[in-house]
Amino acid sequence: MALITGASRGFGRATALRFAAEGADIVVNYRAAEAEAREVVAEATRAGRRAVAVRADIGVAADCAALAAAALDAFGRVDVLVNNAGIMDVRPFADQGPADWQAMLDVNVWGTLRLTHALLPALRGSGRGRVINLSSQLGHVGGENFAVYSGTKGFILAYTKSLAREVGPDGVTVNAICPGSVITDMNRGIYPPDVAAVRARALPLRHMGDPDDIAAAAVYLASDDARFMTGQCVDVNGGSTMA
Repeated sequence: MALITGASRGFGRATALRFAAEGADIVVNYRAAEAEAREVVAEATRAGRRAVAVRADIGVAADCAALAAAALDAFGRVDVLVNNAGIMDVRPFADQGPADWQAMLDVNVWGTLRLTHALLPALRGSGRGRVINLSSQLGHVGGENFAVYSGTKGFILAYTKSLAREVGPDGVTVNAICPGSVITDMNRGIYPPDVAAVRARALPLRHMGDPDDIAAAAVYLASDDARFMTGQCVDVNGGSTMA
C-alpha cells in the first residue's frame, strides 16, 4: 500500500495513479481539493485497486498524526510513503517575512518529518518499506527568489541520506527525487508558454517534463528493481543540472 501526500494534483496525482496502475492500493491525501482527490480515487478503483481519500494539512501536526492513523485503519499497513506535498513562495527573500518562511517550513520540512516519524514503525514492519521524498533541483543549486524554498529542499536531501543510514538495517530504503524543468499546477505561473519554450531550448533534451516523469521515478524507487538503492537523489530534470 502506498500513501502519497498532496495527491489531488501535480506530481502527487500522477504518482498515485501510476502506483494504482502498477497494482498498489493507495491513500490519496489532499488539503483542499476534495473533488480532485475523489477523482483520483475513482480512477484507481476503476483500475481494480482499493483507494481512499484522506483530508489532512501536512503543515499541521495533528493532521499528520490523523493521516497516518487513517491509512493504517484503512489498510492495516503502509509499504510506501511518498512525501510529495509542498508549497513554494517565489519572491525575493527581502520581501518575505517570518510567517512566509514558517509556512514553507511547516509543510516542506516539518510535514515530511512528522508523517515519516508517525509511519516509521509500519514501514519497518513491512519488511520492504520505502520512503520517497520530493526535493528539487533547487535543493542542489539554489535559485534567485527561491532562498527559503531551496533551503527546505536542501534539508530534504541531507535528511534523506541520514535517515537511509539509520533505517537501512530494517529493510527500509529512503530516497529522494529532485524534479526540475517540469511544468505542474504549482509552477505554471513561472512557466508561461513563451518562457517554457525558451527553457526547453536550453535543456539537453530540448523539451520540458511533466508530472508523469516524476511518477515513473517514484514507482521505480518503490519497486524491487531499486532494492539496492538508498540515500540517493534521482534528478529528473531533462539534464538542466548534472552535478
